[in-house]
Amino acid sequence: MSDITRQLIPDARAFLAELAETNTRDWFLSHKARYDAELRHPAEALLQEVADYLHPRHPGIRGKLFRLQRDLRFSKDKTPYHTHLHLLWQLPQIPGCGVFFGIDPGGLRIGGGIMGLKGTALSRWRDAVAGLPLTRSYPTAGLAQVGGHPNPRDSGFADEMAALMDILALKGFQPKAPELKRVPAPHGQSHPHADLLRRKSLTLWRDVALAPPPDPMAAVCSAALVLTPLFTLLQPILADPVEA
Repeated sequence: MSDITRQLIPDARAFLAELAETNTRDWFLSHKARYDAELRHPAEALLQEVADYLHPRHPGIRGKLFRLQRDLRFSKDKTPYHTHLHLLWQLPQIPGCGVFFGIDPGGLRIGGGIMGLKGTALSRWRDAVAGLPLTRSYPTAGLAQVGGHPNPRDSGFADEMAALMDILALKGFQPKAPELKRVPAPHGQSHPHADLLRRKSLTLWRDVALAPPPDPMAAVCSAALVLTPLFTLLQPILADPVEA
């Protein structure tokens, strides 16, 4: 843990709690120097430190700090700022997948997976869960870095994914609920993996104890390593397809 990231979690929680009490542009601008010193700069340092550590396993990993400003264009809630600090490490070999880190006044959450399945990626996901053959081949370059995995149909993808989610739950990583209430056609409502078919994302989250204060880098890197089997299993589904 570097000196600059050592106080990120307690400082961020304190700042965000104060922001939540007022949440006005005037308050934020009058405290912007504190935000930069205690949240933004340490968060940017953490993004780089984690990316450097995980690069051998995930070449090209990229960090992102989400803006504190809210997009108010289509929102009835006009409070200008989020009261959480969110960081993301994107895994370029597995489009849409990443490791997530979130601080708010109430605590700290770390997770990983894919935030949204849509279009071709959603179709490939449902085909894999249903045991249908994938109609395109997938690149194998780079699979070694995350363990590699054969064609989902040959591996019992859905069985393996369900079992892995159970294992990760025992390690404290809980999945968000499926977005759909019903299994999408043409799959039957009694499908043995209805839970997976009803998903349009797959993220798993763990609440991190704050006593004693955790080392931010160790917490993120540890979570990323625990979630590596999830990324390995998702890669053949989410990797950009190439023509066979």
